[in-house]
Amino acid sequence: MKTIAANDFVSRVNNLWDKQWFLLTAGDYKTGQFNTMTVAWGYFGVMWGMPAAAVVVRPTRFTFGFINKYDTFTLCAFDKKYKKELLLLGTESGRDGDKIAKTRLNIAASKKVTAPGFKEAKLIIECRKIYWDDFKPENFLDKSIEEKYPEKDYHRIYYGSILNIRGTDEFRK
Repeated sequence: MKTIAANDFVSRVNNLWDKQWFLLTAGDYKTGQFNTMTVAWGYFGVMWGMPAAAVVVRPTRFTFGFINKYDTFTLCAFDKKYKKELLLLGTESGRDGDKIAKTRLNIAASKKVTAPGFKEAKLIIECRKIYWDDFKPENFLDKSIEEKYPEKDYHRIYYGSILNIRGTDEFRK
């Protein structure tokens, strides 16, 4: 994997989020205090003049405490052969034990943030949180969105300034 400048980063962004998914990891690699979860909702773009990523986490998720406490997070994308791992990491909770140990994935230190990435990733995006807000159901303009929240556990959105991108050649312009 090579470092990719934000302006040289290319992807089939909707495919990455909707079909391939990411592992969102928040916490501190050195202390071993971190958690990861699979995410399929989010986006990349420019916010406040910075390359940015936006991710959403429900307050019921174990990762919620980590992303609130720590200043950084990573987003990692993988080859299709790791889909089973992403399914497991999206359905099992870190509250119940070391779910990463049940996969073929290995944690790795990041280059610019405290949150770890994964050795097997084909894309690692390292972010520093710059803003958050809670979704407010009264602001949903499309009422069908409410159907995504039968438990009323509305997401919190986090914007992260992208500090570093490393990826395979498929993500380079």
